[in-house]
Amino acid sequence: MTPTTHSTVTVLGLGSMGRALATTVAAAGHRTTVWNRTPGRADDLDSARTTEASSVGDAVTASSLVVVCLLDAASVREVLDPVADALAGRTLVNVTTTTPEQSRALAAWADSHGAAYLDGGVMATPPMIGGEGSLVLYSGSPAAYEEWRGVLETWGESPYLGEDAGAAALYDLALLAGMYAMFAGFFHGAAMVATAGISASAFAESAVPFVSAMVPAFRDYAAVVDGGDYGVAGQQSLDFSDLSDMVQASADAGVAPGVVAAVQGLIRRQIDAGHGKDGFARVYESIARPATTRAAR
Repeated sequence: MTPTTHSTVTVLGLGSMGRALATTVAAAGHRTTVWNRTPGRADDLDSARTTEASSVGDAVTASSLVVVCLLDAASVREVLDPVADALAGRTLVNVTTTTPEQSRALAAWADSHGAAYLDGGVMATPPMIGGEGSLVLYSGSPAAYEEWRGVLETWGESPYLGEDAGAAALYDLALLAGMYAMFAGFFHGAAMVATAGISASAFAESAVPFVSAMVPAFRDYAAVVDGGDYGVAGQQSLDFSDLSDMVQASADAGVAPGVVAAVQGLIRRQIDAGHGKDGFARVYESIARPATTRAAR
C-alpha cells in the first residue's frame, strides 16, 4: 500500500490524541469512521470524510483497519471484548499507552480472534500529529505494517521495531523516562533559583542552551555502556561527580532534594562498591543491575 492509496479507517476514542489521528487520516483522503464512549464528540469533524458510528460494533465492521486510542489496556479490552468476533480478518492498531507485557497480551488476544496486531508508541503531542517531528513507533505483525504503512505515515515518521508486539511500548516508555527525568531536573533547578527571586522563565533562557549542548553526550555515554569499560580515559569520575553539595544547597534553600538525591544515591552505590575512579556512565549499573551493585568489584 502506498501513501496515496485511499482506505477505510476506524478510530476508537476521541480524546485529544484520537481526534488528532482521525482528523489527520481523514484529511489525507481516507474515509474515516469514529466512535467515542460519549456520543457527539465528532460533531465538529469533517463530515465529508468522517462518520460517527453509533456503536463499537458498527465502527469495527466499517473498516479493515481499526485504530484504538483509549485510556489504558483495561479500557481496550472493555471496549473490544463485546465485539471481538468482528475483528477477524482485520488489523488492530493499538496506540493506547500500555506496558510491553500488556501489549504482548493484547497481541495474543487479537490473534486468538483472527486479527493482525500492531502496537504503536506515539512520541508526539496531538498538535504535532501529521506534522514535522511527529514520530509513531510500531511493532507486531510485519505483514500488517507493510499493508497499512501508507496510512500510518500520515501521522508522522513510522519506524518498525520488529515482530515483538511489546517493543514499541518498551521504547515509548523508555524515551518518556528520559523526558520526565529531564523535566523534573529543570523544575528542581527552577525551584532553586526561585529562592533568589529568579523566575522560571529567566532560568529557562539559560537552561535550554545548556541542556541542548549536553544532549549529544548521550551517544558518548551509550558507547561506554555498550562497551562495558567504565574506566575509559576522558570520562568524569564518579568521585568528581558526587552531588553532595547540590543536595545540601537544595536543602539549605528549602527545596525538596528528592530529584538530585535520587541521582546521588545511584552515584553513591557505585562509589561504595569501589568504583569511584570509574566514569559517570557507570551509574547505568546502579539502574540496570541494582541487586548486584554492591557485590560487583
